[in-house]
Amino acid sequence: MASVEITGLRKLYGDVVALSDINISIPSGSFFTLLGPSGCGKTTLLRTIAGFHDQNAGQIVIDGKSIEGLPAHRRDVGMVFQDYAIFPHISVRENVAFGLKQRKVAASEITKRVNEVLEVVQLGAFADRMPHELSGGQQQRVGLARAIVIRPKVLLMDEPLSNLDARLRVDLRAELRRIQRDLGITTVYVTHDQEEALAMSDTVCVMYQGVIQQAASPLDIYLRPANKFVATFVGGNNFLTLTKSDSQYALTSGGATVLGAQQAIQEIVCAIRPETLRVTPGTVAATETEIAVPARLSDVSFVGREMEVIATTEQGETVKSLARPDPAIIALAPGSPVTICAKRSDLAFFEAPECGGRIT
Repeated sequence: MASVEITGLRKLYGDVVALSDINISIPSGSFFTLLGPSGCGKTTLLRTIAGFHDQNAGQIVIDGKSIEGLPAHRRDVGMVFQDYAIFPHISVRENVAFGLKQRKVAASEITKRVNEVLEVVQLGAFADRMPHELSGGQQQRVGLARAIVIRPKVLLMDEPLSNLDARLRVDLRAELRRIQRDLGITTVYVTHDQEEALAMSDTVCVMYQGVIQQAASPLDIYLRPANKFVATFVGGNNFLTLTKSDSQYALTSGGATVLGAQQAIQEIVCAIRPETLRVTPGTVAATETEIAVPARLSDVSFVGREMEVIATTEQGETVKSLARPDPAIIALAPGSPVTICAKRSDLAFFEAPECGGRIT
């Protein structure tokens, strides 16, 4: 177990800034996830920690010691790759033992540690099989076993589940989390899958354009996003424009006053999570505790335990609702008048630009 401290980290590719002023503190034994869209810098950051890239500025400290300048094999980290990266011509046991042999560990110790780690990843019965005789999930567990058998201070995982089917991903992410907790190993995990990040992590670090947008617990990331990008990327959100008049802001669609004046901020949007609003047939009046926005029904998708309702406001804003199936809504024809309702307490407000900050 070891903590990881990253301060002032920058990475450039020519004139392109891949990582900008990265500052991260990862407690010992925690599961820390880097989340963001393709090209946001999360894999570059992971590979910089691993020693596959050199930073242009900043410092990486593991267990109180700077690892700057150390080659990858001397950084005391284990790496699990997206594409498994196991050797196809040798057995499971030999794959897992490879790193220990490179470190010239005694043969008896290699046998002991390989057997132990194969039991941890539930592959003891598969030790003598060849990789082509394993499923994708089993091959990924071989990659995990090979990374942890060397007993690294930090485990790095680069989208290890992205090549698996949806059901297996859910099963294996629970298995990975169990193993991480049992071993107590500090883990830095990269994914673009928000559900995966929320389900597995102690801390989720949302990145965009090489910048950390927010690093917090999964609950805080979802319920209290720091800016508009995080609110959009994690869980999705509906955004309605606001119009400023004197000392108040009102919904442009529907006209309801929702916010007092905010100094010099001119452009503000109102964010509403899909699961916190409901779409009601016909016209409904606003109340002190609930907004009511007139709209037209665009589409309804019934997907079993919930329905997805798409409506369009009079300003042309598209709003999505996720709710329990309602026969009255499902039976409506496209274009029917509906009202979008949401509790005022469920509204959040952000400055309008893409990474505009949250307004409290």
